[in-house]
Amino acid sequence: MMHMSAELNETHDESVQPLPLVHVGDPVLRQVCNDWDGNDTPELRELIDRMVATMHDAPGVGVAAPQVGVNLRLAVLEDMYDIPESFAQAREREKLELMVILNPSYEPIGTRTATHYEGCLSMPGYTAAVERPADIRATWLGFDGQQHTRELSGWQARIFQHETDHLAGIIYIDKAHIRSICTDENYAHMWAAPTADEAREALHF
Repeated sequence: MMHMSAELNETHDESVQPLPLVHVGDPVLRQVCNDWDGNDTPELRELIDRMVATMHDAPGVGVAAPQVGVNLRLAVLEDMYDIPESFAQAREREKLELMVILNPSYEPIGTRTATHYEGCLSMPGYTAAVERPADIRATWLGFDGQQHTRELSGWQARIFQHETDHLAGIIYIDKAHIRSICTDENYAHMWAAPTADEAREALHF
């Protein structure tokens, strides 16, 4: 695991400007991104700083490079939000410190899956339930070109999968139960429970 907060802007410098987010319909979100070539440049560091600022400004728990219009296998992840304990337990949601992942990939560990609602900064206003592997082996490169591997479970695994999928031109809605789609307003009023069980029964997915 690589935590980049010490190398980037640990105090989240407010002078770093967020980037505009790309929304669904833009072809950049449907391209297979180019691999990082291994060069650690000032431009790359600036892009990462601004992606982190974009994630915090949204706010969100991850941003992939194509979401800011850049065709590169790069994403930033962070989930330090406080949520009710009942939600944390039901969703296996543990805090995730800032991760910068280059050329990431993942593979399931075992057959356990979990279905929860997800949203996407590139598809504002909607959310849908997605079944994903609950346990994965995550692999990525650090700035030193070294490969890093970490086993992730629960919500941390979900975030890593969601953002890594973006780099293959995949948006969460591609994997969602289509009948589960709802507006953010309806989700908040009807289905914002710790699990998707009630929504599954009512919406028949």
